[in-house]
Amino acid sequence: MALTNFKGKVAIVYSSVTGNTEELVRMVASCLQSRSMSTDLFQVEDFLRANMDDYDGLVIGTYTWGNGEIPVEMKPVYQEIERQHVRELATGVVGTGDSFYPSFCGAVDEFRDMLYVHTSLVATLKVELQPQFKDYEKCEKLAELMIEKIQSRTYSTV
Repeated sequence: MALTNFKGKVAIVYSSVTGNTEELVRMVASCLQSRSMSTDLFQVEDFLRANMDDYDGLVIGTYTWGNGEIPVEMKPVYQEIERQHVRELATGVVGTGDSFYPSFCGAVDEFRDMLYVHTSLVATLKVELQPQFKDYEKCEKLAELMIEKIQSRTYSTV
């Protein structure tokens, strides 16, 4: 087996108003790092200057606005992924929300549907309000799945 095109890096882009989504993406980053994967954490306004070709994977962290909508500041990320040819990019989307609302973490669902079409979607994770210790296990599973997907596409038989 020969390793091809492996960078060992995952970009994590997020937007957070209450701090809950930021806490969640930091948990995901920690889980990836504990498995020897390098992570770059971007607030949404900094991400559009990044080059997705520099990464093996991308995790999007978003809160949900209004009635299940993607926050306005996250829409350029959504549109940029739609425009680029990143079919092989391993992706995940995580988010926090309040199940009181009819469309719990609706922005996660919107990103999921788009990522499924345009990338190699690995997993989604929705968390009720502030992440709890039990959510760390879910972040670990997401990290495992991301790494498995990245490794499965970066190894080839020679």
